[in-house]
Amino acid sequence: MSQEQPNNPLHGITLKAILEDLVERRGWSYLAARIEIRCFMFDPTIRSSLKFLRKNEWARTKLEALYLDDHETTGTTSGTT
Repeated sequence: MSQEQPNNPLHGITLKAILEDLVERRGWSYLAARIEIRCFMFDPTIRSSLKFLRKNEWARTKLEALYLDDHETTGTTSGTT
């Protein structure tokens, strides 16, 4: 059922992997400053953030854009799963 998506830089990268990568490299305060949502600002956890991001397309889109921009800025490649 998987289809090739050559123009999608996020293909094969899970939302959890994106969030964990940003938290590990930048921290919760960085995420809260860039995307103002409560689950990043107050007592943040991966679990609560994933729950919110999966229910809110606009927040997920902002996180994905931040991830792509951050990887372009740092010059790293998206090799996480």
